[in-house]
Amino acid sequence: MSVTLDHLQAKKTKLFLVLCSIFLANALLAEIIGVKIFSAEALLGLPGAQIPVLPGFTLDFNLTAGVVIWPIVFITTDIINEYFGKKGVKRISIITVCLILYAFLVITIITNLPPAQFWLDVNSKDTTGNAFNIDFAFNSIFRQGGGIIIGSVVAFLVSQLLDASVFHWLRKLTGSKKIWLRATGSTLVSQLIDSFVVLFIAFYAFGNWSVAQVISVAIINYIYKFTVAIVLTPLLYIAHYFIDGYLGRDAELILQEAERDKTLSA
Repeated sequence: MSVTLDHLQAKKTKLFLVLCSIFLANALLAEIIGVKIFSAEALLGLPGAQIPVLPGFTLDFNLTAGVVIWPIVFITTDIINEYFGKKGVKRISIITVCLILYAFLVITIITNLPPAQFWLDVNSKDTTGNAFNIDFAFNSIFRQGGGIIIGSVVAFLVSQLLDASVFHWLRKLTGSKKIWLRATGSTLVSQLIDSFVVLFIAFYAFGNWSVAQVISVAIINYIYKFTVAIVLTPLLYIAHYFIDGYLGRDAELILQEAERDKTLSA
């Protein structure tokens, strides 16, 4: 019996480590690259949409770069919730917040280090021969203001905990069926909060964006995240299939424990 439990625990630990690694890597990357806003229309070679929504307020498909990989984060969140319950999601979310703050602390220290003169001289011009300050460019890219850091961390933690709670609530209603419903439903709620909170705190409360700009980018970010979440729903079933195959006969036991949110410690 002890051997069986040890074997089960080893499998769970490996699974949790893999899922957490995927979650952490993409969450950290999304936070770092999220400072850039890109145009989806320009990416497709199209002019700005300029969709009129309110008087004096038009909507373009401008998104933060972080949303490109953010769907991987909330898909991984749903998988962790599925097999490790709310406790598993809360655990990795708090760890991730601590690592995000650590990353921003390191970046702040690094960007304040005095640059070597030869490094400035070697990189004094861009590819077209124009004068170029690489230290200024480096700092501009990596150094994010306090508002962005606060907004990112608050939005991330609130949305993750909300996602876990909604997912768990829907799971109680659906049991082991309708994975798509609890995954999509939790994403629908959590990413609405995430999309607006991070931009409002970072670029309106602490920045110089107008309310219209915040709403414009937030709506597009939310539409993108929710659409991608729906499109990638089959990946949840594929992941479920392979994880169940890996866990074998123990899969049902783990799923039942997670449903009661009393999953064995990973």
